[in-house]
Amino acid sequence: MDGVKGKKIVIGITGGIAAYKAAEVVSSLVKKGAQVKVIMTAHAMEFIKPLTLETLSGNPVYYDMFSRPGAWEIDHISLAKWADLLVVVPATANILGKVAHGIADDLLSTTIMATRAQVIFAPAMNTNMYTNPIVQENISFLKRKGYMFIPPAAGRLACGDYGEGKLADIQDILETIENYFSRKSDLKGVKILVTAGPTREYLDPVRFISNPSSGKMGYAIAAACAERGAEVELVSGPVSIAPPPGVKLYRVETAQEMFEKVMEIFLSCHMVFKAAAVGDYRPETYCPTKIKKDSDKLILTLVKNPDILKELGKRKGKCILVGFAAETENIEEYATKKMREKNLDFIVANDVTRQGAGFEKNTNEGLLITREGEVIAIPQMDKKEFAHRIIDEIIKRCPALCQGAN
Repeated sequence: MDGVKGKKIVIGITGGIAAYKAAEVVSSLVKKGAQVKVIMTAHAMEFIKPLTLETLSGNPVYYDMFSRPGAWEIDHISLAKWADLLVVVPATANILGKVAHGIADDLLSTTIMATRAQVIFAPAMNTNMYTNPIVQENISFLKRKGYMFIPPAAGRLACGDYGEGKLADIQDILETIENYFSRKSDLKGVKILVTAGPTREYLDPVRFISNPSSGKMGYAIAAACAERGAEVELVSGPVSIAPPPGVKLYRVETAQEMFEKVMEIFLSCHMVFKAAAVGDYRPETYCPTKIKKDSDKLILTLVKNPDILKELGKRKGKCILVGFAAETENIEEYATKKMREKNLDFIVANDVTRQGAGFEKNTNEGLLITREGEVIAIPQMDKKEFAHRIIDEIIKRCPALCQGAN
C-alpha cells in the first residue's frame, strides 16, 4: 500500500449495515501514510458514529453542508478540490441513483458532483436491490461516464439472504485504491496502438458481411491505456460507442482500410493491442448497384483479406504485440497455436460461448498467455477492469516497456 503515501483520499460512507467496515478502510489508509477525510450521510451515522472516523482519520468528519458556519471554505467545494481520489464505501442503491441522475441534495452527493477526482463506488446492499434492473442500469450508466466500481461479493447478507451484494473484501478495496495510484502514470511516454470493433465487407451499396463485435473490449483497452498516461491511437471499425477521452481515433470500415491504417501507424508504437474482429474474407466482386432478387440462389465467391496480425508479427521488431482469440472450444490450445504462428508476445483468449464473456457484453473473462507458455486466468469482471488487469500482467513481465519509453 506504499502507493497511497501522501495521497489525499476522501472516503464517503452511506447508510448500509456495512458502514462499520469503512472504519477499517480509513484506518489502513492512514497507517500507510494517506491523508484521509471522511464524509458521512445522515443515514450512515445511524450505523457508525462520526467520533470513530474522526479518531481513525485524525480529521474532522464532514456530514452537513451547513454544519460549520464559521469556516470560510464551502465544504463540498473544498473537499472536491482537495481529493486525489474519492471512494464511497459502502455505496447504497440510493447514492448510485442520485449520482446517475444528477441529484446533489447532501454533502456527499454534492461533493461527488463537484470533484474532478476519480470516484470509486464499492456497492453493498440486499441482493434483490443489487440485481434490480434499475440499479444495474444506474451502475452501467455510471461506468460509461467514467466512475469506477469494486463489485460486491456473493455471500450471506446481514438480512439473511444469500447472493450478490455483500461489500467486497477490505483487502480488495485497499488493493483497488493502491492500483489506481500505481497505474495512474505507469504508461506515460508509451505509445500504444489499439484496434477495435468489426470490419464490413460490402457486397453492394446496402449489404455487407460482418460480425457481432461491439468494440467494447478494444475501447476499454484504449481507455485503460490512456488513463495510465499512454499516448493511444485507436483504429476502429464501425461501432456505436463514443471514443474514450484522450485517445486519437481513426475510423475505418473494411479489413483493407484497417490494414493500411495499422501499417501506417504501428512502426512508431511501443505496443499493439490487436482487439478488432477483422473479417477473414471479402467478396471477390463488388456490385455498384443493389443486387436484385432475380433467382432463388445467390452464389458468392470470397477471397482472403490481408492478415493484419500476421503481418504485424513479421514486422514488429521490439514492439510488444498482443493478440486476441475469441474461441468456442480448445481455448488454450488454439490460442497458443495462433500466438506462435503469428509471432505474438501475448494473447488474450476467451470462450465466447460463456455467459458474460462473448460479443457485445459489458464483462469479460479469459486467459492471458505469454510466449513463454505462462497462462494467467483472469476471472469475469467489467471490461475496463479486465483491460487494466491485462495491462498489469504485461507490465510485470515487461518492465522495460515503461522504463524505456520515458
